[in-house]
Amino acid sequence: MPNPMLSLGTTLLALALLVLAFWPDRGLFARWRRLTRYRARVQIEDSLKHLFDMEFADREATIQSLAGSLGCGTNHAAGLLSELEALRLVGLEEGRIGLTPEGRRYALRVLRAHRLWERHLADRTGFKALDWHRIAERREHRLTPEEADALATSLGNPTYDPHGDPIPTADGELVQPRGQLLPELEVGQRARIVHIEDEPAMIYGQLLAAGLHAGMRLELLERDPERLRFWAGGEEHLLSPLLASSITVQPIQAEAAGPEPGIPLARLARGQAASVVAISPAIRGAERRRLLDLGLLPGTRILAELTSPSGDPTAYRLRGALIALRAEQARHIRVLPEASVERRTRA
Repeated sequence: MPNPMLSLGTTLLALALLVLAFWPDRGLFARWRRLTRYRARVQIEDSLKHLFDMEFADREATIQSLAGSLGCGTNHAAGLLSELEALRLVGLEEGRIGLTPEGRRYALRVLRAHRLWERHLADRTGFKALDWHRIAERREHRLTPEEADALATSLGNPTYDPHGDPIPTADGELVQPRGQLLPELEVGQRARIVHIEDEPAMIYGQLLAAGLHAGMRLELLERDPERLRFWAGGEEHLLSPLLASSITVQPIQAEAAGPEPGIPLARLARGQAASVVAISPAIRGAERRRLLDLGLLPGTRILAELTSPSGDPTAYRLRGALIALRAEQARHIRVLPEASVERRTRA
């Protein structure tokens, strides 16, 4: 004869599992449905972004290009395009895949959320530049248009993201890109970096490691099929044409292209003093606020006092205190050197 307590326990357990699975809004089934819908929406929005990017670059979008962008098979990409066509977000014109006006507006809303969030990460957080794009790729699908507008207002309605890409307005307007690719610059010509492409991440990481950033002035010294040699940020740089093609520059007039004052703090010799000129725009967010709080303001006197056995970081005396800065940070702080402390003491 079955044990009544065991039967009751089994029944209660079964009921509990049913409640856990099918509880409205919070059950496992409801969560699974929300996740499935979210993933489908992400793929639709990523597809629209790809089609807009191709259109903006005046290139033809194909099933193969969409599959490559999403990292899926061509059959899946073809199915997505059929779905977008059924939603009237995509159409065929003269045999080419293109966005409808509604599809373009939708793509611009996603692009606006992405670039605003990148700006937020750059200006208000301590995330590294190499992480901005990856984080914004996820966040762009969760920001509503109203939240994006509120974020834009809190950021001061910026017109460009930290890489130099234009941010679409709430009305869907997008300014045309500025400048020309670095390899197109004439030897001896001076220019300002207005955009650095953040994809692929491997190339972007190499450009960041070289200390290059939007807003930096440069002068092209030499160009051949294998390399470009230019002066920027007080240093000489060598880039292959492939890497240099990720940098967009805007030529500047000779009278406005004078050398940047001072040298990078990283080049200050031990025992040498200098006065702070400026902190590069490449240092943003929490890191920039920390440096300002430490007293790294224009005109402040700073002394290179100690160097670690490995050579990095270096301890600098500032306002009576010692602060340690990595070479990566010090290269983005410009200073005007003075005579070394030792010489001044002997004098």
